[in-house]
Amino acid sequence: MNPVIQRRVGVWVMAASAAFAALPAMAAEPKIGVVDFQRLAIESPQGKAVMESMRAEFAPRERTLQAQGQAVKAKEEKLQKDGATMSEEQRARAEKDLRDGARDFERAKGEFQDDMNARRNEELSRLQRTIVEEVRTYGKAQGFDLILAQEGVIYNASAGDITPAVLAALQAKGGSTAVAKPAAAPPPAPAKPPTK
Repeated sequence: MNPVIQRRVGVWVMAASAAFAALPAMAAEPKIGVVDFQRLAIESPQGKAVMESMRAEFAPRERTLQAQGQAVKAKEEKLQKDGATMSEEQRARAEKDLRDGARDFERAKGEFQDDMNARRNEELSRLQRTIVEEVRTYGKAQGFDLILAQEGVIYNASAGDITPAVLAALQAKGGSTAVAKPAAAPPPAPAKPPTK
């Protein structure tokens, strides 16, 4: 027999032997769990702390933005109501003021949304790492071979759902996930009071 072929056959025989030797280990029933990350993010103290922190951080800017929007609406209503009785110059000035106010409002609203989305993504990423670490810790401690995210599972008997156990572990730790302090943002421009 050709020495090259003989070596290949030998390698194949060794690989097949290793595969057959591993069969009994693979025949054991694997322990598989499923976890609902969305539920953990919403119901865990860590997730609640992130949401409360986000609310507290963005509430003042949201109130300022709402006041700015109401001021623009008031200018628009005043222009519609009094526009017919205004001089050409007054009407042009009121329309310009309305356009400027609406443009400033839209810009501020876009900046607010961008800032809020960036912070949310940052905090949710941190929260996800905490949850994944807790799932790994729980999985190792309970002897799971595989843990899947609920979002990727087509069918799951509730017996394999470890979400309540991981949630209990997160609750036992409390809101220990450190919520990052936001970078100093420039203060929002105060809303201009409506002109009369």
